[in-house]
Amino acid sequence: MNWRMHTDYRVYLVTDRDLCLGRNLEDVVLAAVRGGAGAVQLREKNASSREFLALARALVSRLQPLGVPLIINDRADIALASGAAGLHVGQSDLPPEDARRLMGPDAIIGLSVETREELLDAEKLDIDYVGLSPIFTTPTKTDTHEPWGLAGLRWAREHSPLTLVAIGGIHRNNAADVVAAGAHSLAVVSELCSAQNPEEAARNLLAVFEK
Repeated sequence: MNWRMHTDYRVYLVTDRDLCLGRNLEDVVLAAVRGGAGAVQLREKNASSREFLALARALVSRLQPLGVPLIINDRADIALASGAAGLHVGQSDLPPEDARRLMGPDAIIGLSVETREELLDAEKLDIDYVGLSPIFTTPTKTDTHEPWGLAGLRWAREHSPLTLVAIGGIHRNNAADVVAAGAHSLAVVSELCSAQNPEEAARNLLAVFEK
């Protein structure tokens, strides 16, 4: 399947098992997908390689039949071994051009950008979206630059043709402002992983785009 042509990025779940309130990660992911999450990134920094691969394979088997891509954070080997739909890399990870070469022409490739210069440089790359990080300060990722803020997000929308996936400190109370400022996608971690009802939480985020 050409995932590049058939992915709805509007609600983008980034996983963190530690925030799932003791629940099974697969159950939380599937609930969020029922609510409208159209893309899922497996980002489990504390998992061993074998554990990460097992999680990836389990999610691929559940998500692919639903037409929802699983995107692997950082690890091209895990993405390839699991048959995942794509790979997300940061500025210090595998270069995007090498990620594309390894993953193939139909895979999703995403790139984190934390500065205006990185965003403008990304236009030259064969990628599918940029993750603007962080929009606001966030406890789930502390090794980042100054937040973009809504003003920075507006600048990004005005100066870049790329699909903008906003991440960092986004929740139901500021999601509408983030979309109004120019985000094509809301990427969230705790807003879905720690929600009492991930399905309802995803549905609430999706509704922001439909107003």
